[in-house]
Amino acid sequence: MSSELLAPLDLAFWHLESTAHPLHLGALAHFGPPPADAADRTPPDLLELLARRAAAVPRLRMRVRDVLLPVGGAAWSADPDFDVRRHVHEITLPGADFRAETARLAAELMERPVARGLPPWEMYLLSGAPDGSFAVLVKLHHALADGMRAVAIGAGIFDEIAAGRRPARRPRPVTPRSWLPGPGRLLGLARDRLGDLSRAVEVGASVVRASRLDGRPTAALAAESSGTRRIATASLSLERVHRIRRGTGGTANDVLLTVVAGALRRWFAERGLPLPGADPRALVPVSRRRPGTAPGPGNSLSGYLVDLPVTEADPAARLAAVRAAMDRNKAAGPLRGAGAVALLADQLHPLAHRFGAPLASGAARLLFDLLVTQVPLPRSALSLAGAPLRALFPMAPLARGQSLAVAMSPYGGQVHIGLVADGEAVPDLDALAAALTAELDLLDPPDTP
Repeated sequence: MSSELLAPLDLAFWHLESTAHPLHLGALAHFGPPPADAADRTPPDLLELLARRAAAVPRLRMRVRDVLLPVGGAAWSADPDFDVRRHVHEITLPGADFRAETARLAAELMERPVARGLPPWEMYLLSGAPDGSFAVLVKLHHALADGMRAVAIGAGIFDEIAAGRRPARRPRPVTPRSWLPGPGRLLGLARDRLGDLSRAVEVGASVVRASRLDGRPTAALAAESSGTRRIATASLSLERVHRIRRGTGGTANDVLLTVVAGALRRWFAERGLPLPGADPRALVPVSRRRPGTAPGPGNSLSGYLVDLPVTEADPAARLAAVRAAMDRNKAAGPLRGAGAVALLADQLHPLAHRFGAPLASGAARLLFDLLVTQVPLPRSALSLAGAPLRALFPMAPLARGQSLAVAMSPYGGQVHIGLVADGEAVPDLDALAAALTAELDLLDPPDTP
C-alpha cells in the first residue's frame, strides 16, 4: 500500500493533541440561497453532493498509521475501509437566528477532537435557514494541512474547483532504508547531519532568545483548558483596510494586526481590566511555500512573534509599532527570526516528537500569548450547488494554556475574522468581535451623512 511519511512538523501536531486540546483547523462557510432554477434542491441532495465531492479529494482518504522506520515515525496511507458518510453529516437548526445558531453549534463541534483511527477530518452541512441559505463547517486535523493546504483541500467542495479538478497523482511509496548504508551514503549522511545540527543550533538559539523565561503570559489571554469552545465572527471592509495601508505604508496584514491590538485594548477596558504590564505577544504564522506554487502535502510553516501594542493609546502609533516589528521580523527571516519555533520541529527525530509532546505542549505560553493568522482564499467567486459563498470564517486551534486564537480570510471585498476562545475563560467573545469593527472605524472613520 502506498504511503507517505508525516513531515516532522505534522508529526509534532499529531502528538501534541490531547482530548482537552484538539489540534484541528476549522472553517465556517456561509452560502446564500440557491438560485431560482435550483429552488427545488433539498438538503439530502446537497448532503450527497458534499459527500461525493469530499470523497473525490484523495487527501481526505488518508489516515495516519505508525511505521517501523524511522523509529517513532508515522505515515499517511489510504484507508482501505474509507466511507465518506463517517465524515460528512447534516444538522438542521431552528433557523430563527441562523448566523448565531451556526456559531454556537460550530463551537460545540470544534470542542471534539476528530477520530484518530480514520482520516482526520469532518464536514457538517448546517441547514434550516428560512430563506434557504445554509452553512458548511469543515474540520481538518493540523497534521493533515496548514492553512494554505487546508484551503486547497477544502476548496474541492466548490462548484468552480470541482469542475476543473484534475486526476490526482498516486502517492509515491516510501522506499525502505537499509540499516547498513554503503560508504558513499555514510559520507553523505554525515554531511547532512552536520548541516542539520548547525541549523538546529541556529534555530534553537533563536527560539531561546525569544522565550520569556519568566513565564508570565498576559493574564486575560491565559487559561487552563475547560474543554469548551466559543466562536464569534466579524467582517471588515477590505477596501477600508487597503485605504489605511495606502495612507500609511506597510501591508494590509500590518493594518489587521493593528486592528487586533486596538480591539484587545478596547476589550480590556470594557472588562474593567487594567492594561497588561507588557504588551501581549502574537504568533503570526508564515508559510514557507513558494508563491505561485501548488501547496504540497503537510505543513510548511514558520512564524513571526509580534508584540501587539495594546498599551499604546494612539492608534497611529500602534500601527507604526506593528509595522516596525513586522519589518524587523522580515529582515531577520524565518530561520533566524524570533518565531522560528516551527522550524525547530524539522530538526528533531520522530521519537522526540512522540515522547517529548507532553513536555512541549506547555511551551507555547513561554513564547506567545495568542495566535493571529491569515488564511488566503481564491479571489474568484465561489459557489456550492449554485449557491454563492457569502463569507468564510477560518478557525485556528488553541494552544495549551491560552484562551484566544484569531484567524482571518479576505474574500469578496471583506476580511472575514473567526475568533476561537476557551468557552469559560472568554464568555464575552462577541464583545471582542464588536471591538474589531470599532477599531477599524477608529483607524478609518466612516463617512458621515
